[in-house]
Amino acid sequence: MRPVNFLRSAALIVTVAIAAASGSALADQNVEMLNKHPETTESNVFYPPIVKVQPGETVTWQATNKGHNVEFIKGSIPDGATLFRSKLNQDASFTFEQPGVYVYKCSPHYGLGMVGIVVVGDAPANLSDVAGKKYPGKAGKRLSALFDEIGG
Repeated sequence: MRPVNFLRSAALIVTVAIAAASGSALADQNVEMLNKHPETTESNVFYPPIVKVQPGETVTWQATNKGHNVEFIKGSIPDGATLFRSKLNQDASFTFEQPGVYVYKCSPHYGLGMVGIVVVGDAPANLSDVAGKKYPGKAGKRLSALFDEIGG
């Protein structure tokens, strides 16, 4: 009987470990790059526009509609964080290691307000700095509303 109990215990431990590993992967986020918002009349949007993750988690931007990319806005990410820019018309992923607020844009549609925010961690130290920056035109208006949503 002992070997059977040992095997059952070992199987249970492996099952719990796999479930725990899967649970952390489920926390990763997906963002669609869209020509039109699915619920409003806004055009050129990231959906959802705000995602919250913990350090070590990944955000994947899906090129649902063509003509878009993702680029972190220089000076609007945590000090020491790596700048990132994806290729046009392609899905892209980035794993966030450093806590803070990351503001990003679609390079071709920045002037049209195609922007988004990733919040990494529970108390981002750079929120007030990033929220206090000037962003051009429609991007500035959209970001102002997004910062209001996250308390910036």
